[in-house]
Amino acid sequence: MSQISQSVTRLIDEFAKLPGIGKKTAERLTYHVLRVHKAEAMSLADAIRAVKENVRYCKRCYNLSEEEYCQICQDPRRDHSLLCIVEQPRDLMALEQAGTFRGLYHVLLGRIAPLEGVGPDQLTIDGLVERIRSGEVREVIMATNPTLEGDGTALYISHRLADFPVEITRLARGLTTGSVLEFANKEILADALAGRQKF
Repeated sequence: MSQISQSVTRLIDEFAKLPGIGKKTAERLTYHVLRVHKAEAMSLADAIRAVKENVRYCKRCYNLSEEEYCQICQDPRRDHSLLCIVEQPRDLMALEQAGTFRGLYHVLLGRIAPLEGVGPDQLTIDGLVERIRSGEVREVIMATNPTLEGDGTALYISHRLADFPVEITRLARGLTTGSVLEFANKEILADALAGRQKF
């Protein structure tokens, strides 16, 4: 690397810090930035700067927003009695892309993971409890990831909300439409059996 300029080496190193980006991909991205017109490269730099300067967490649901409250929280057509709990803003975006949920969200900004040093106090659970205390919510949908930590987080939250008059549900799990039983793993089959419904 000593033959490469310091600026190029620095950019490769910065790209390599991104999740899922190895050294080779970082080099490809760097050489792509060098090849494109200056305006295109500066547009990328400006987009990164704008995100860091303008994007913050919504004061109500902790979704990403450029204003005090996100667009979902500001939408009067949303059903304020339905609250879907997700781990990260990207989970919220995935649910929104499905286009069927018309309630509100609460983003935890993580999940309880004791082995990683993440406890309930580091999440937005206190903010969630305050929202439930307002009395507007009648159903809380647990949409944490179907992992040990996600399930543990959902269980912890359900205990915290046990004294409130809200129905607590969770996303259905199991076999996806069009899947074949022989190719499903044992966890998916176990969830499908446990969550079976009347026919």
